Amino acid sequence: MTIDPRIYGAKADGATNDGPAIQQAIDECATNGGGTVRLTDGEFLSGTLFLKSNVYLNVAASAKLVASPNIADYSPDVHHNRYRNEHDIDRCFIYAEDAHDFGLIGHGEIQGRAEVFPNEGSIYRPMMIRMLRCSNVHVENLRLYNAAAWTTAFLDSEYIWVRGVDIRNDKRYNGDGLDFDGCAHVFVSDCYVRGTDDNFCLQASSREHPVHDVHVNNCEFSGICAGIRIGLKSIGDIYNVTISNCTLNRVWREGIKIESTEGGAISDISVSNIVMRNVTRPIFVILNNRFEPDDLGSSIELDHMPSIGRLENIDISHLTAVDDEEMANTHMRFTDDVMGSPRFNGIRFDAADGRPVDGVTLSDIRYTFIGGVKKTDIPADDEYPKVLDRLVSPEGKSSENYWPDWSRTSFMDLRNVADLQMRNIRLRTLRDDERPAILVDGCDDAVIDDVRVNGAAWR
Repeated sequence: MTIDPRIYGAKADGATNDGPAIQQAIDECATNGGGTVRLTDGEFLSGTLFLKSNVYLNVAASAKLVASPNIADYSPDVHHNRYRNEHDIDRCFIYAEDAHDFGLIGHGEIQGRAEVFPNEGSIYRPMMIRMLRCSNVHVENLRLYNAAAWTTAFLDSEYIWVRGVDIRNDKRYNGDGLDFDGCAHVFVSDCYVRGTDDNFCLQASSREHPVHDVHVNNCEFSGICAGIRIGLKSIGDIYNVTISNCTLNRVWREGIKIESTEGGAISDISVSNIVMRNVTRPIFVILNNRFEPDDLGSSIELDHMPSIGRLENIDISHLTAVDDEEMANTHMRFTDDVMGSPRFNGIRFDAADGRPVDGVTLSDIRYTFIGGVKKTDIPADDEYPKVLDRLVSPEGKSSENYWPDWSRTSFMDLRNVADLQMRNIRLRTLRDDERPAILVDGCDDAVIDDVRVNGAAWR
């Protein structure tokens, strides 16, 4: 069956709260075995909507689903955000829990109206979409614009298809695009994502819900923090991930970021056929342990310092990263949050002594970096901190994602990587750079073949 919410009193005038009428249509459709609730011809204003099994909410090209500016229209009964430092964005616009065989489809727009909500530090910032313990979910062909916080959060769910979605979330902090925590069998294709935080993100908040069998292809990412992020929240395992045929443009921190930090294992990751333009750090990979309840990004589920987990079997091939003159600048998020500069750059792998990243292949990579960094622009090399095992060395400064805020090489810093293979690497600076081009520390069994820096053979 197909239901138009107008039969329940929806006005589609952009001023009346049509949420109750839309919800009644969804509930009626679910009660009668499922079908489609179709929004057409107008602006439908609403607070929290609860999606149900076997029901598709179709926002037609002629329609717009618009977030109410009244926080009283948003239910508090929509689970919570799982980042310790982002506890004030618990409410959401569209929610589903324990639902199956349903979705959000159509060629219309879902408008989060970010500008009517606070920029940060308030619970009065609803996410756009959150789904908990759901299966067989389709989000297709929609325009998801201006969420007040994250655009999507798929939690402990499986068999998820996100196709042809246009996400633009660059007006507020926490402007994530596609976030999957504890999810399996994920298929993302043909999407455009622009935001102020992670464009695409895989997280594992628990051992009960490992993340696996994830496929990302034919997407374009543009963001402030990371284009593609795997981990940080990594209590559980993340494995069997393939990312291919994507472009990243104007990403002021990392293009591809992989972080095993909370005791889980991240393994069997394949990244291929990627093109980046103006990405500060094309690749960043770290294996460590951290439990800092007052610091950035720790899981609310983590209540102790974990043993260092595992990070292994990472294959990155056919990657092209190119800077132009724009990358000579220091880039900010909004007015006072420094994201990147020429001295904070490069491809970096790092781990604690005795706990290496294991099994890394870097092949067919071309990286053109703006360069221009002088030795006087950075501290001395011997001041660059190691990654510390916090169970062994609880005190002292450990190298992390956001610190130090400089790089000791102009291209590649590879430390404590076992079974490292590098082949067919081409590195070039647009301006002379006084730092070493490549450092390979604690990688005694590395196999390095055909690496050239500014046209000359390296090693």
